[in-house]
Amino acid sequence: MIHTKILTILLLFIHLGIFGQSVPPSNIGERTFHFKDEKRNRPLVTEVWYPTTDTLKISDKKYSPFLRNYTVREGSLPAGKLPLILVSHGTGGNRFSLEWLAQHLVQSGFIVAAVDHWGNTSDNKIPIEFIKAWERPQDISFVLTQLLKDKDFNTLIDAQKIGALGFSFGGYTVIALAGGVVDYPVMIHYYRTIGRREMEFPEYPGLGHLLYDSTLLAATKHVPDLKDNRIKAFLALSPGTGPGFIHKQQFKNVHGPVFITGSLADSMAPVKGNARVYHKLIAGSGYYEFGGKVGHYVMLPEANSEMKKEAPMPFVDDPSVDRHQVHLKIDSLAADFFSKNLK
Repeated sequence: MIHTKILTILLLFIHLGIFGQSVPPSNIGERTFHFKDEKRNRPLVTEVWYPTTDTLKISDKKYSPFLRNYTVREGSLPAGKLPLILVSHGTGGNRFSLEWLAQHLVQSGFIVAAVDHWGNTSDNKIPIEFIKAWERPQDISFVLTQLLKDKDFNTLIDAQKIGALGFSFGGYTVIALAGGVVDYPVMIHYYRTIGRREMEFPEYPGLGHLLYDSTLLAATKHVPDLKDNRIKAFLALSPGTGPGFIHKQQFKNVHGPVFITGSLADSMAPVKGNARVYHKLIAGSGYYEFGGKVGHYVMLPEANSEMKKEAPMPFVDDPSVDRHQVHLKIDSLAADFFSKNLK
């Protein structure tokens, strides 16, 4: 008989995936779509995850520097209709940045679709796209339209049960989709003055000069309505762009449920000027804040030792922070929030 203490350790190792990929209660299917918004000339590569009863193939078991479950490429679709969650990554990230959360939501009975925001991803950095806040919500709305028209997914997605979640710049993105309207002059003045440090993105430093770009400034005066009435629930993880919001009136068109999370030690999107501001101004919004030394990049995937050495800033936390436990908490908050509001 295995000693109780040893058994406990073995179960812990299995739970953390130390002995290999953890096994989900049902497998996760995955498909890649290559959409393009011709009107705005924006390619929008989109990853979709969904429940599948197909078994994993040898070709599905590919190496990853991140802790994740294996997925079945082009797995068969489930029967019946399911709620859809749309995902917006943070500045300089990509559609896989929140795969850990997407996979948990799939195991909770959702379809999840994450888009690469053109020009603002880890492998496609266009300086001006790091600042044009109005493009991202339009990306999400365009992808939603395409998925609802897709010959396979149009009968699978429950069009009355659609949610959105985002991290950092993506957190702002979903709030814009909910109906929040940025005051661009106020935001630009902030980032030109006391907020200059927050414009020094590690993913693309030195962008502050673009706040004086005449083309950009002109464009801010003609931003279309970004609210998407098809989306019913909104989760913003460590949202940025908070300095562009100073009045409750800017959220007068927000009617769906909104939940916001922040991290006390976040230096990229400080809670005082971002997450807490949104929560204060959005009537009825839910809020959860991680204390201690939990920082901004804790929302990115858990990486192996090689990746941590190669890119310590986004993947190494303060020794007092357990990224895995933070993710488990977000998993629970997200699943509860969307289940309550979409099921």
